[in-house]
Amino acid sequence: MESGSCSRALNRNHSSYLSPNSRFQQLHDLSSSSNHSSNVCFRVSTAIRRGDCRCRAIVKDSSSNLPVEKVMQMSREFELSSLTALSPLDGRYWGKVKDLAPYMSEYGLIYFRVIVEIKWLLKLSQIPGVTEVPSFSGEAQSYLQGLIDGFTISDALEVKSIEKVTNHDVKAVEYFLKQKCQSHPDIMKVLEFFHFACTSEDINNLAHALMLKEAMNKVMFPVMDELIRAICNMAKASSHVAMLSRTHGQPASPTTLGKEMAIFAVRLSREKKEISQVEIMGKFAGAVGNYNAHLVAYPDIEWPQIAEEFVTSLGLCFNPYVTQIETHDYMAKLFDAIVRFNNILIDFDRDVWGYISLGYFKQITKPGEIGSSTMPHKVNPIDFENSEGNLGKANAGLSYLSVKLPISRWQRDLTDSTVLRNMGEGLGHSLLAYKSALQGIAKLQVNEAALFEDLNQSWEVLAEPIQTVMRRFGIPEPYEKLKELTRGRSVTRESIREFIERLELPGDAKANLLKLTPHTYVGSAVELARAVDTAVNLVNGTTI
Repeated sequence: MESGSCSRALNRNHSSYLSPNSRFQQLHDLSSSSNHSSNVCFRVSTAIRRGDCRCRAIVKDSSSNLPVEKVMQMSREFELSSLTALSPLDGRYWGKVKDLAPYMSEYGLIYFRVIVEIKWLLKLSQIPGVTEVPSFSGEAQSYLQGLIDGFTISDALEVKSIEKVTNHDVKAVEYFLKQKCQSHPDIMKVLEFFHFACTSEDINNLAHALMLKEAMNKVMFPVMDELIRAICNMAKASSHVAMLSRTHGQPASPTTLGKEMAIFAVRLSREKKEISQVEIMGKFAGAVGNYNAHLVAYPDIEWPQIAEEFVTSLGLCFNPYVTQIETHDYMAKLFDAIVRFNNILIDFDRDVWGYISLGYFKQITKPGEIGSSTMPHKVNPIDFENSEGNLGKANAGLSYLSVKLPISRWQRDLTDSTVLRNMGEGLGHSLLAYKSALQGIAKLQVNEAALFEDLNQSWEVLAEPIQTVMRRFGIPEPYEKLKELTRGRSVTRESIREFIERLELPGDAKANLLKLTPHTYVGSAVELARAVDTAVNLVNGTTI
């Protein structure tokens, strides 16, 4: 399979073994820390029992400089929980973003590393020239697949325990697999072929690629589609509802509410297509990308071809020109595309916020909900504000990733390693924003009376069609005459009709202008809104 032909589509599901583990339950990586100030310090004691991280307040005696364990009669113990998590994604908003955890967490990274290590050993067993790793029996293959399918939080914690000794996270996975396989009579003979000819980045870059691919396919795309579908439904439901446009904040030619919503659905759909077409890349070429060790050990094997076969077997596209790392250019492209999607949604959030402010939308309330802590009458557009805020936070992180990750000194530096651990943050805030926007949309109710009244007070918008018809029939200075009639003056239905009646126009043209109102002067807006599903389908290439 040629690297240029893989789709290729990010939203293609290539293999069943990448499904999230059903026993995935706990995702917080426990840590201990201490912070000292002149008078008060927080001393953290971590018990041997897993998950018991305690923080006690200790006050120093200012006269003797000796710590006195006392005060605040309220002794506080802090365990990692939704209340003590440093990131709101792991705290307040956990329930809305936890679907990303099996893919974008430390657990997810370890899990996908396990997949890559095991699949590489299986690949080696299929290469005729690697005689030292004979073909595995069906039972041995099932055993190895079982390590993937049955991988649990306990297994991930075991890897973390090994890492405390090795001080190397990828090597810890290798040792974990050797321990798991040393009792198997066939696999124990080839234990040293785990991680054969691999640099850590051979494992990591594929793990990160699989994390992104699965998170996008299984979590992000479905919510993006749901959001686009919800806006399409808004467009169709309000396709006929005439609305005063505002350009530069001033009254302008009317449109329909539905057509304005349709614009956002198509824009988001177009950008989602761009995201789905990003090729998720992988490398497997050793320490500096040249298969140096491979060729010394087995000089007669076509290692570049083997590497390409292996990478594409994971559902990824192969990058043959690399240093120690995969160059991360595809990540920059992916994150930039998500930022563009998010920017479009920010535009939507702000427009809807403005329409709520104008009274074009009412918000359906729930019994017991509070809009303002001091003003009982208020129903604030909090969902769209929450969405906008989280989109900004997501874009800041994703933009940094896109500009940083493609840059690496010479054949490798480690700055990308710690940065890559923050991919889940950008996706998490994006996911939270999409769900907030969906929640806000579900509360909206069109206030047709407000829209009608706004148009009824804006007869000056008919200046455009009148002067355009005047141009057609050769009436001199049409623009200037309408400017004199409308600019800075109160324009009413009667004043418009009087102006039209005085025009020397053919009867049919004059009759059509006299029938025109701000509510009917909407051009093709209704048809554009009603056709939104077709427009979105054409953009996506699939049926929503």
